[in-house]
Amino acid sequence: MVLVSYPIALVILAGLAVIVGGQVDQAAVFWGALCGVSQAFGIWWFYAALVSGPISVVSPLTAILVAGIPVGVGLALGERPGAIAGVGVVVALIAVVLVSREATDKDVTPHKFTANVAWLTVGSGVAFGLNFVLIDQAPVESKLWPLVFARLSASVLMLVIAAASANLRAPTGTPLKLAVLAAVLDAGANVAMLLALQASLLSLAGVLMSLYPAATVLLAIVVLRERVTGWQTVGMMLALTAVAMIAAG
Repeated sequence: MVLVSYPIALVILAGLAVIVGGQVDQAAVFWGALCGVSQAFGIWWFYAALVSGPISVVSPLTAILVAGIPVGVGLALGERPGAIAGVGVVVALIAVVLVSREATDKDVTPHKFTANVAWLTVGSGVAFGLNFVLIDQAPVESKLWPLVFARLSASVLMLVIAAASANLRAPTGTPLKLAVLAAVLDAGANVAMLLALQASLLSLAGVLMSLYPAATVLLAIVVLRERVTGWQTVGMMLALTAVAMIAAG
């Protein structure tokens, strides 16, 4: 699906960047392109880990890395959130793990968490976490242009990966329509991500954005009528608490 959604999102972001304007310089190209590389490898390794390993382990471990890396880098760069916001960050990290937990089907033999799966899981979490860190380094004067270069490098890399793994096939029918919709949502989410990072501390914006699994679970409940586990329910409640604490701090 990303073979279609990424290029379409690239066109949308490029159009928005032209309308908004902004300075296109080496820093915008460099940090944007690096961000796209981290996105592409993050998706590749995450899906590979899900296919080969237990979802109940891969998903929460990836999530905690995605949330923890922006926090760690932000603190290392000298960011010091307020006391309430700091506690909110800790609550958010716990919420991310709980919401990302998956119930194990007793009728299905779970995959083993092998060394290879562990490396893929850690790699995907680090890559996704660096996504926030790298795009945050782009100059504010460039406005939306770093997102364009990020999606360009990610699109090219995903095409290369798909071709190398003999998966270079575009979706058709309903999957194609969903890919187009995903591209529109992807473009909007990327713009919101960049604006959030520009308006707040990396350590705070990064951990809030890593709470996206809560929205996924909520949509699964409302749209797909799926049942959630008790731990996921607790995680969603903690996520709301964390958002309130970070906003207040």
